[in-house]
Amino acid sequence: MNEQTSKFWNSYWASQEQKPLKDVEAFQFGADADWLAALVAEGKKTATCSAHVWYEFENESLPQVGQYNIVLNSKEEPVAIKVTEVSIMPMNEVPEDFALAEGEGDYAFWWNAHEQFFKSELGAQGLPYSETMLLVCERFEVIHKS
Repeated sequence: MNEQTSKFWNSYWASQEQKPLKDVEAFQFGADADWLAALVAEGKKTATCSAHVWYEFENESLPQVGQYNIVLNSKEEPVAIKVTEVSIMPMNEVPEDFALAEGEGDYAFWWNAHEQFFKSELGAQGLPYSETMLLVCERFEVIHKS
């Protein structure tokens, strides 16, 4: 975490009259970090998904309910979120209400954008894309904005 993000994180916990949690990840969403971070800050984006195979490939733990994260835009301006739900399902079984909660458009837009993104990103790592590949689907709530 950079200094700006650390100050932001510490100020949230000070407002809660608690010591800051040390286990927090700061990251940018997808192909357009500014647009997606703005959707989060506006409360329009309350969900996200990623390919399950990436967790296996990078030997990372799956997200957990109650986990805190910091979403950054390209200028590394932060928005803190808390994971409220995690589920794993095939891409072609993601329900419309989840796709809409990602805040990026209707279901057709969600499908096309994710299909293109996963094909490109998985292909770059030599991993296969499939409509039935497992996705890690997270719902979250904004807990603090800068």
